[in-house]
Amino acid sequence: MNFETILYELEEKILTITLNRPDRLNAFTGQMMDELILAFKEAGQDDEVRVIIVTGAGRGFCAGADLGAGGATFNRDENPRSPKTEDKENLEWIRDGGGRTTLAIYDCPKPIIAAINGPAVGVGVTMTLPMDIRLASDKARFGFVFARRGLVPEAASSWFLPRIVGISKALEWTYSGRVFPAQEALEGGLVRSIHAEEDLLNIAKQLASEIIENTSPVSISMTRHMLWKMLGADHPMEAHKIDSRAIYELGKSKDVEEGVNSFLEKRSPNFPSKVSKDMPEFYPWWEPKEFK
Repeated sequence: MNFETILYELEEKILTITLNRPDRLNAFTGQMMDELILAFKEAGQDDEVRVIIVTGAGRGFCAGADLGAGGATFNRDENPRSPKTEDKENLEWIRDGGGRTTLAIYDCPKPIIAAINGPAVGVGVTMTLPMDIRLASDKARFGFVFARRGLVPEAASSWFLPRIVGISKALEWTYSGRVFPAQEALEGGLVRSIHAEEDLLNIAKQLASEIIENTSPVSISMTRHMLWKMLGADHPMEAHKIDSRAIYELGKSKDVEEGVNSFLEKRSPNFPSKVSKDMPEFYPWWEPKEFK
């Protein structure tokens, strides 16, 4: 795949997606949105991809939206990508680009690690919220700066952020709009750990390798969707229903046979099932199905 604003590099089943506009601190553009959405879609369908790491080129992770258009940056009516007047009745065109990106990340069936190597501001931090594990460099800085620009939190962060850090901390950070250091992000539960800049990617890859070497791809994909989607369930019975179906279906699989035998035989597992073709029949359970 040929990308211009990101790098897409697959090695030993780890896909590293690098935001690649270092001269602009990897500021987010419409083209970057399109390329990220495509990258996560392709990675989700590729069985050679077991874990995805997202990082930034140069000294920044992502400085937020590219403000090169000045005060009109967020005026969709003046955006050259906006449709002609006669095509504007379908409000699909006003959808937030950051939200399109985060929903593509949320829908991806592969585990995703953010290796936040530098400043992550605006969409630069909200795009990491649907990623599963966030690691930060000691050079990282974070800012939910929307109110300081006359905007509101975007990229579905009003859903993600309180679920990750709690409503009080989410409101403090979005009310103030201030940029804060990695240590505050750690104390607030936004990131898992802080590392020296030169060690960050290696730590992320070590974490990815632990997942790859010890777990079933189908189990991981199911687990990712179960945990994320159960955040919106109104009763634990909803989780019990999905747990029960998954245990029943996977309990008959070659992966479970291999997982048990490898444990008993004290060896590393070699799981045969593929996410592309061996997911349980009821997957995806959250999408409505027509009666047959």
